Amino acid sequence: MARAATTSDVFNAIAEPQRRDILALLRAGERPVTDLAQELGMSQPGASKHLRVLREVGLVRVRVAGKQRLYGLDARGLRPIHEWVGGFERYWNESFDRLDTYLQDLKQTRQEE
Repeated sequence: MARAATTSDVFNAIAEPQRRDILALLRAGERPVTDLAQELGMSQPGASKHLRVLREVGLVRVRVAGKQRLYGLDARGLRPIHEWVGGFERYWNESFDRLDTYLQDLKQTRQEE
């Protein structure tokens, strides 16, 4: 089975830790590439490459402000990840419900002793 191109699949795009770091920084607001590169200790071309991938999968938007290009988070692109992870929510809720029932039974047993 062929692997999806990094620039066509949001899961592949965020598989790279430095791209996740960029997204985390952009949660606080728009930033120019130079700030992102400096904060993450990477070269500007390296940061630009990661931003291009994030932009192509719809996780980052860019706007021009004077001589700068400001990059911002476009969280709508995270929807496929949210939907996928949400499929596991029921599993965890059921596990916590079973744990809660066990703890209540244990507490009841100790009170009766």
